[in-house]
Amino acid sequence: MRHLVWFRTDLRLADNPALYEATAGGARVEAVYVDCPEQWRRHGNAPIQRDFLRRNLQQLAEGLAVLGIPFTLLRTDRFDQVPALLAEWSAARGIDALYANRDIGINERRRDQAVQQALGFPCRVFNGDCVVSHGSLTTRGGDMYRVFTPFAKAWLGRLRGSGYRLLPAPPRQGEALPPAPIQLEGELVASEAWPAGEAAASRRLTAFCREQLRHYGERRDYPALAATSSLSPYLALGVLSPNQCLAAIEAELGSLPLSRGERGFSWLNELIWREFYRHLLVVFPALSMHRAFKPETEALRWDNDEQRFGLWCRGQTGYPIVDAAMRCLHDTGWMHNRLRMIVASFLTKDLHIDWRWGEAWFMSRLIDGELAANNGGWQWAAGTGADAAPYFRVFNPTTQGERFDPDGDFIRRWVPELAEVPAAAIHAPHDWLARHHPGHGYPPPVVDHGQARLRAIAMFDALKEREAP
Repeated sequence: MRHLVWFRTDLRLADNPALYEATAGGARVEAVYVDCPEQWRRHGNAPIQRDFLRRNLQQLAEGLAVLGIPFTLLRTDRFDQVPALLAEWSAARGIDALYANRDIGINERRRDQAVQQALGFPCRVFNGDCVVSHGSLTTRGGDMYRVFTPFAKAWLGRLRGSGYRLLPAPPRQGEALPPAPIQLEGELVASEAWPAGEAAASRRLTAFCREQLRHYGERRDYPALAATSSLSPYLALGVLSPNQCLAAIEAELGSLPLSRGERGFSWLNELIWREFYRHLLVVFPALSMHRAFKPETEALRWDNDEQRFGLWCRGQTGYPIVDAAMRCLHDTGWMHNRLRMIVASFLTKDLHIDWRWGEAWFMSRLIDGELAANNGGWQWAAGTGADAAPYFRVFNPTTQGERFDPDGDFIRRWVPELAEVPAAAIHAPHDWLARHHPGHGYPPPVVDHGQARLRAIAMFDALKEREAP
């Protein structure tokens, strides 16, 4: 027997169902990763994430080499070329079965179907990215949950009843091999601020659980604090699995917190949100096609002002918390989750710009860019998605800043024009700047929030009126 493991967004040895099953019967195993640079560009993924991918592929190659498993980086431009490439490569090596973990985007699913048709041997696909397999949680009517709270209740019920399964890394299958050097084509932006590989992800997970997990619920919304896990880049590429996150929680607390109010539950709940969005993407493939979850909201009349969009992208809106967040994204490739909600609300509800513009901008910059979570978050903010924020909920960027960056520490770090502004004025600094630093260079507010909020509500009210019989 000769099995092929096809790595995709599951760049780890431990808790990897495809790798575990491929090696379980004593078959000789080879592994590949298929790089499609043109497809990467079409999907608009970030150059910093591509560099992080490169570095994690190198770590994976070295880990497989220690186990004696040959690893090959294959290259072709587009997904539609992958079936022929894998068929030819497998035939040359006498492969008789392919093992892979499920990819959930619609383009990836179509690619995988074509691969299965092109190969003349079995293809076994596993759930490697969720605790609870996609589509297995349904209402009594057999439908996917469209609201988070009942989904979370069902998810927790499944976890209580079935637990979770953590798989070991496979055993060595022979002498260690020289690791293949990994080079990727295309634009790369340095990602060294994020250590690569399973060991680095495991250390970060353990440190977070030890130092922050118990107080996560109280501290997570404050971007000036190092209070979040910063594990999303590892989860996005599958360097870390959600099962491993559960195991780390359990190891730290002694048991899993399965109800609201228990220490650690707030972070577990974030993992459930991640799974909710991934289940939605599988069941509703239109979400992979730039469509709103609520079809009626496709008729919203966005302003789509390119000049204002550019100010938002560059962090020049005149709203300090928004500008600090966007500049942080530009310089680091990452943004705190509370800030993601604030800037998404600002783009859609204050600037009245289509959420798809923001979704694409995030994907082009984020080191943790991942379709399901990014799409879910943007549609939540815009009021177009499953379990979306009510359309009349519009974040006030000034009060959000006052609440979650009360002393302005995060703002001053990323908006140096405001370095000398006192805390009392930092969230609405223009009068203070005019008195104390004329010619300061910080832009005036691009819109009046109060008026913009009313306009956003009117947009949705008009939509409801058009729907009325």
